[in-house]
Amino acid sequence: KYMFTELKQEILNCRLCEPKFGFEPHPIIMGNEHSKIMQISQAPSQNVHKTLKPFNDASGRKLRNEWYHISDEVFYNPDNFYIAAIAHCYPGKSPSGGDRLPPKSCAQRWLWKEIELVDNDIFILLGGKAAAFFFPDKDFTSLVFKDNSINGKPTYVLPHPSPLNAKWFKDHPDFLSARVYEVEKAIHEVLKL
Repeated sequence: KYMFTELKQEILNCRLCEPKFGFEPHPIIMGNEHSKIMQISQAPSQNVHKTLKPFNDASGRKLRNEWYHISDEVFYNPDNFYIAAIAHCYPGKSPSGGDRLPPKSCAQRWLWKEIELVDNDIFILLGGKAAAFFFPDKDFTSLVFKDNSINGKPTYVLPHPSPLNAKWFKDHPDFLSARVYEVEKAIHEVLKL
């Protein structure tokens, strides 16, 4: 049987996108096969690429402190969170500003294997790109406000906690006033906090 440790090593050693990116990719994953929560986002940020620590930026702090209400120790405990992404590496800057789109080949190559080998209790999908990968024909906002599932496991879709999403938060005030607390409750129950 294909083992989790082999998979993790293969992902960390992957350099397939180097010719496309023009710099050495640094695959970022954190967690183990018993992590209770699998959190999947679009791709690591430039800051994460430099520090090799996932969500080591303003968005990560907002996620932990304001949305999940958990400490860094809880978040970075590999028994609690398995942190993956549609693309495991920072894809570089796009000429039009912002980050380049993550290559689809990454998720197709690795993500389904990770999902198969990690025995998590719930999924959290962060941002539109992650949501669209799993629910391609569904409206993002309606996914945020309903309970979804992947492989029969509860799945929560969250907007990315980036300041670039200010308009979405303004247009959907019930996310910060109600929905985010339901997600926080689910996280605290799973982690027995």
